Amino acid sequence: MNSFLFSNETLDEPSNQEQRSGFWDILVVDDEEDIHQVTKLVLSDFKFEDKALRFHHAYSAQQAMEILQGEDDISVGLIDVVMESNHAGLDLIKYIRNDIANHDIRLILRTGQPGEAPEESVIRDYDINDYKNKTELTAVKLKTLLYSALRSHRDIQTIERHKLGLERIINASSSFLQCDSVRDFASTILAHVSDVLGLQDNDIYCAAAVNNQKQSATKFKLLAASGEGVEPNSDVIPESVKNLFIESHNRKTSCKTHHEYIGYFPSRCGGETMLYVSKESALQHTDFQLLEFFSNNIALAYDNLKLRETVKESQKELSYILGEAVEKRSKETGSHVRRVAHYSMLLAQLYGLGDYHSEIIKLASPLHDIGKISIPDNILNKPAKLTADEWQIMKTHAEIGHEILQNSANEILQCGATIAHQHHEKWDGSGYPQGLIGENINIVGRITALADVFDALGSNRCYKAAWPLEKVLALIQSEKAKQFDPKLVDLFMQNIDQFIAIRDSYPD
Repeated sequence: MNSFLFSNETLDEPSNQEQRSGFWDILVVDDEEDIHQVTKLVLSDFKFEDKALRFHHAYSAQQAMEILQGEDDISVGLIDVVMESNHAGLDLIKYIRNDIANHDIRLILRTGQPGEAPEESVIRDYDINDYKNKTELTAVKLKTLLYSALRSHRDIQTIERHKLGLERIINASSSFLQCDSVRDFASTILAHVSDVLGLQDNDIYCAAAVNNQKQSATKFKLLAASGEGVEPNSDVIPESVKNLFIESHNRKTSCKTHHEYIGYFPSRCGGETMLYVSKESALQHTDFQLLEFFSNNIALAYDNLKLRETVKESQKELSYILGEAVEKRSKETGSHVRRVAHYSMLLAQLYGLGDYHSEIIKLASPLHDIGKISIPDNILNKPAKLTADEWQIMKTHAEIGHEILQNSANEILQCGATIAHQHHEKWDGSGYPQGLIGENINIVGRITALADVFDALGSNRCYKAAWPLEKVLALIQSEKAKQFDPKLVDLFMQNIDQFIAIRDSYPD
């Protein structure tokens, strides 16, 4: 059973955000001071959803524009029609909706001169939310109007948070599809959990873990973690987080508190996916919904990744098995193909081919001698020097290996066909079977050629003993721009310690 855990540390939001979270910002726009004072007095004890009002005062449309340029969290605007001009308030409405494209703020027109702006035409032609004559706007009606406006603004903000959160989930989910391993997948999740909630990266602490069923149903192995106080590559899960994870695992259901979310999602392959998030400030209802959507995507992506990883591991093992079968038939060491695979990948990376292409070469290079299955035993295992006729037969393994693999649509086997065909070509054109010269030899063939010779010379064969390292390196250096790509030789010599480390990791 596979399980994931994602956890976080305390959240310290910016102080200005803390201040904003405790108020509803109201913009009062009127050229009469008395209107400002009366509005503020009437609404002095007003609260909506446990938050009081914070007033911003403008005495002209121009002043209101300046305030709106610096304040993007204003929920409601109470706007007079007639100020520096008879239509200043209407011009301000157009500026808000059209010029700065603020469609969230709720706009209420108040006028003491209704004849200057007839109600029906204003409601029809201007994007406002209400229109009131100042003479009819009693204290009770003003409060009723504000309740309605704030509810509307709250709902718009909720929809916008959902929209942004879903966009983040879509973006994050596309990243999952590019992951090549479970560890990459876990790290990608850690990078996106905070983004889905609209938080800074360092505002959330996450951890991913898998259940080790052989030991216990409640022992978990950490896959990835981020946040302050988290040791890189640590396998330690905080006890409090582990307990909540175990509780959700045992209950087989998602749980939530005021500050925590523990998502539980069974996957199609019979495993489990979990997500744990904790904030110092309260998680909103929107946060819970977004986390539910996000976690469902994690579960689906994890299923697909595990399937891809299983197929990939099967392909890799099959390449090794086929390569080792040829080596054993020729009484050579089975570790040869594994070393060549790792040498080839390292050379590809040093050459700048990128991780994906380098991985393909690693999986395909063990097939370089697959054509030797057609070579008779008396030639393949002859301890003495081959005759001219025998050598001609031996050389056919390059063509035969290509023929065996070339008709496959599999990317790895296609690469293997090229490697099998070209790993005996030489930079100066003296190789076989086609006598290709320089960069006319595919880079995968040039890479495997160097990797194969380096390992073959340093290993025991039926026809020779292993060469000492110094002699091998001298030969490779002498064959620069003759047998081998000169750039590859330089890269190989400059990084010889890494190749020796690979050799020592896969002894015969």
